[in-house]
Amino acid sequence: MTSSQSENAPAGPEARAGRKEWIALGVLLLPVLLVSMDLTVLYFAIPSISEDLRPSGSQQLWMIDIYGFVLAGVLLTMGALGDRIGRRRLLLMGAVVFGAGSLLAAYASSPEMVISARAFQGLGGATLMPSTLALIRNIFREQTQRRTAIAVWSTGMAAGAALGPVVSGALLAGFWWGSVFLINVPVMVLLLVAGPFLLPEFKDAAAGKFDLISAVLSLAVILPVVYGFKKIAVDGFTVPYVLAIVVGLAIIPVFLRRQRTSADPMIDVSLFRNRAFGASVTVNMLACFTLVGYSLFSTQYLQSVLGMSALRSALWTIPGTVAVGAVVPLATVLVRTVRPAVIIASGFGLATAALLMLTQVPAEDGLVVILIGIIALAVGLTPVLTLVTELVVGQVPPERAGTASALLQTCQELGGALGVAVLGSIGATAYRNSSALDDPAGVPADALDAARETIGGALAAASRLPGEVGGNLVDAARAAFTTEVHAASLAGAVVMAGAAVVALVGLRSVQQDNAKAARPAESAESGAAAESAASAESGASAAQKGAQEPGAGLA
Repeated sequence: MTSSQSENAPAGPEARAGRKEWIALGVLLLPVLLVSMDLTVLYFAIPSISEDLRPSGSQQLWMIDIYGFVLAGVLLTMGALGDRIGRRRLLLMGAVVFGAGSLLAAYASSPEMVISARAFQGLGGATLMPSTLALIRNIFREQTQRRTAIAVWSTGMAAGAALGPVVSGALLAGFWWGSVFLINVPVMVLLLVAGPFLLPEFKDAAAGKFDLISAVLSLAVILPVVYGFKKIAVDGFTVPYVLAIVVGLAIIPVFLRRQRTSADPMIDVSLFRNRAFGASVTVNMLACFTLVGYSLFSTQYLQSVLGMSALRSALWTIPGTVAVGAVVPLATVLVRTVRPAVIIASGFGLATAALLMLTQVPAEDGLVVILIGIIALAVGLTPVLTLVTELVVGQVPPERAGTASALLQTCQELGGALGVAVLGSIGATAYRNSSALDDPAGVPADALDAARETIGGALAAASRLPGEVGGNLVDAARAAFTTEVHAASLAGAVVMAGAAVVALVGLRSVQQDNAKAARPAESAESGAAAESAASAESGASAAQKGAQEPGAGLA
């Protein structure tokens, strides 16, 4: 099998996929849904786990964070590995690891076991995600079909993240906390049974050896940066966390030098000389910066300001998922006649408008405003992620799709971590400096100090105060958090406006589908015209020569 061939794949570079390939896409959606669900599934389960296993505050945070931490850290390594050993093989190996981690988490008897199991899940997820996207790149060779498949993939990711809290809440209503992990096991078993029959194998036969040094350097870059941003989002800017980010960033030149000099590099750095590729990766990070970073504020507003339960607030996110499912296919149709830069910039424009609207969300009765805002934000940014994913994956050779997919998803994780840290810090500063917390009536100084840290601390302090005084503190904290939402919304709007400019400038050379299709036809027509003109000129020259030489042409 050569680097451009595979088992049971559509023949030819632009061969159209048939029924079997679309069934294969359905199989690939299974791990996509679960991996994205597991990013949010602990929102409900943590209180039950804490009551049963009694973790410390630090252990509780690691239960939540370790999954995304490991996932982000090894994505790039797993993408490169899949290019060499085969995407289907890596996918099935990841299913085993993810399923084993889920089983271990379901029956964990200590906080340490839960943390270890979540790390295994993260490792499995890092093998599943780039493998699914790389397989889509290889299965769907024709661009229109590939874009449709990627739209389905993106919708599956969005749906999984939205359904995580809903599924978790529904399971915990009737079962023990381990059920939120155990539900993954039968799905992974189904993937292991169906995958070998429905998914073709792809790998780059010319990829060379796996570069272990590059893998270690990529971990040394990504892990400290992600760790630093995640901790800053919780604890604020402190020297150890900033130092971790600086150390990670300082290793980037070493990693890039290794990619330029290695005989078998993990990443083809020459891709970034293509302005459209670099711009695609950049706008991808900026979209995740806001989409992930802002989700914290919308969730807290629904629960802490409007007083909704976690399950009810999760259910209110479903209309957004439905809207995203409707608009993503529309974007894939529009790109046939409209330049991707215009569509992507318009998505960022809608996100900017949504965030500006959210700067006006009130402290009371703001359900309609917050829902319209977050739905418009998702509707604007999810098509952006879909089109950018197709641009990045479609610009690399099929044999390098695993690494390209992993690079894209690593940038998404970094963008999300950066968004949580930056928007979280801006919002926290606005909350602490809000005049609403200056002097709520009757609130003692010690309760007010706790209230100035977070709205969660304020609500906890209010529950220990007498009725009217506690109510005053709750009202003040909710007003202060609304100020926090306003500040984060304004900062996000500025970033989104900048992203729209980056998209228009960086992607202006990428044409819509119709223009691409017309170009070969124009080339063929001009080639035929040139050939005809050359033939006519040759004939005229011969005739002229014959006229000048009287004996020519006479037998």
